Amino acid sequence: MEIDKNQIVELLKSKGDHDQAAQAENDLPDKVDPERDQGLLTKFGIDPSELLGNLGGGGGVGKLLGG
Repeated sequence: MEIDKNQIVELLKSKGDHDQAAQAENDLPDKVDPERDQGLLTKFGIDPSELLGNLGGGGGVGKLLGG
């Protein structure tokens, strides 16, 4: 399952991690695969298994963003 990079950037911004968000915007591919890109996600303080769990639970990244 791939996630749009912008959703991850918005997640970081919602947590107040604007520097991390800017770095993620530069470093992450346009479509992020949580398994393939686990190292990059961890670098930005995102737990790939939690991200996948929330997506699988029907809430999606919007649930992580509180929307």
